[in-house]
Amino acid sequence: MPLRHGGQILADQLALRAIKRVFSVPGESFLAALDGLYDSGIQVVTCRQEGGAAMMAEAHGKLTGQPGVLFVTRGPGASNASAGLHVAQHDGTPMVVFVGQIAAAHRDRGAFQEVNYSEFFGGFVKWVAEVDQTDRLPEYIDRAFRVAMSGRPGPVVLAVPEDMLSDSCDVPDRRPQPLPLSPDLGAFAEQALARLAGAKRPLVVVGGSHWSSEDAARLEVFGSRHALPIAVPFRRQDYIDNRAACYVGDLGVGMNPKLGQALRDADVVLALGTRLGDTATNGYSLMDPQDHGKILIHAHPDAAELGRVYATQLSAVASAPDALRALMAQPEKQHDDSWLRMLRSHYESWQTPQTTPGAVKMEQIIRVLSDTLPPDAIITNGAGNYAAFVHRYFRFKGYGTQVAPTSGSMGYGLPAAIAAKLENPEKTVVCMAGDGCFQMTLNELSTAMQHDASVIVIVVNNGRYGTIRMHQEKIYPGRVSGTDLVNPNFVDLIKSYGGDGCKVLKTEDFRGALQQATQSNKLSLIELVTDGEALSTGATLSEIRRAGEAREPA
Repeated sequence: MPLRHGGQILADQLALRAIKRVFSVPGESFLAALDGLYDSGIQVVTCRQEGGAAMMAEAHGKLTGQPGVLFVTRGPGASNASAGLHVAQHDGTPMVVFVGQIAAAHRDRGAFQEVNYSEFFGGFVKWVAEVDQTDRLPEYIDRAFRVAMSGRPGPVVLAVPEDMLSDSCDVPDRRPQPLPLSPDLGAFAEQALARLAGAKRPLVVVGGSHWSSEDAARLEVFGSRHALPIAVPFRRQDYIDNRAACYVGDLGVGMNPKLGQALRDADVVLALGTRLGDTATNGYSLMDPQDHGKILIHAHPDAAELGRVYATQLSAVASAPDALRALMAQPEKQHDDSWLRMLRSHYESWQTPQTTPGAVKMEQIIRVLSDTLPPDAIITNGAGNYAAFVHRYFRFKGYGTQVAPTSGSMGYGLPAAIAAKLENPEKTVVCMAGDGCFQMTLNELSTAMQHDASVIVIVVNNGRYGTIRMHQEKIYPGRVSGTDLVNPNFVDLIKSYGGDGCKVLKTEDFRGALQQATQSNKLSLIELVTDGEALSTGATLSEIRRAGEAREPA
């Protein structure tokens, strides 16, 4: 074998795994890795801050099902990246992170930017390790990719000391290994369908990782064939075409109360891939972990999740797609569809816009987006009350069209949109962001400009951290503290990055602004100036304040 420095060995391992793009903020601690990437044919997306870079890598993993790859430097770089790693861990997204580290000879001396990454990242990634020997790089990298993809996917961190990367050796490459074969799920599927056939109020909840467009189509057939209502957890709405008659909505923040009641009333729940966490169960109030009073059939790729919170009557260690394929192989059983038809009618009613105050009405804006964007358009968002309008009124029509953090991380929308556009340059990519959410990562507009990612950013500007203000008014009505914002001129800002922008002051002006943005093929921004009273999909600021005042002791 020819001598190669560690950075070249690393880059060659990435090329063997068909990695075509990595995200990075460069640092002197991994110069050899950057050198190795120089002739690799792998695109290096140069970002502006490690938090944004990590969110781009996470979004890439979410969209492709393959690990997003991130390079960050030691100390502050790794600290900044941690927000994106938290998203990956919470959302079950495969990700491999290379962190530059101090020279091995200087370890434990408190050297410049020294961090013990096993201690720092150990609590919220799947695996973290430090590579001490150049000739073990192929071994560690192979393991990192396998761990990131196995079971419930997630982020893996490899710390790579700079002297180890610059040293040379003649180690052979380690090629990717085939994934393990799926177990036979025939008995599980047969028993699951028998339990569902005897149910009066069945509910299927599908989430988790490993999904695809083919799985989404298969799920629709499965629900229709057996007259089963299909619900999804928080921000997994693109797992099935929302226009399908068997789709009944999402169990997430601001969920349809009637769907929440359906989960409470269900006598048999088939959970595929989802953990049925606190968001899907409204803080575990819709399913009591002590005694949920229903038959729970649970398939999950991580055996540790089965029975962890809820007692199950039937379970399988399997991904949602594997379990679904096994269920589809079973004979069709006849079901009464009255329960399904009722839940679908509840979903349709929930889609009827509830009027909000002001000249710019978010419920109408989202319906315009839903009705006019191409079916394969990708919608990204971070966290904030503005996103609740997307959850409630946008109908996702295919898998890979919703890219959002189930972890509820602010600032996610723009980095995710950039990653989505780089992976799908032919598609329309729209980032929905609140004024506070957008400003957490708006510096990544430079990344979009540099790499020709012509995304459309829609900024909902109400001059405040709206979600926190909502909770503030509920608990401490009228005592506004720390939630108001003074914002820049967003239209001038996008123009400074070479993009187009406009401000929308009336709902009826939005359609034209959207058409102009989609036709321009340029980085674009539409600022929606909303009324301060329009705080959520279901209540105004004054209504929330009055409710809070009514709860105060006399």
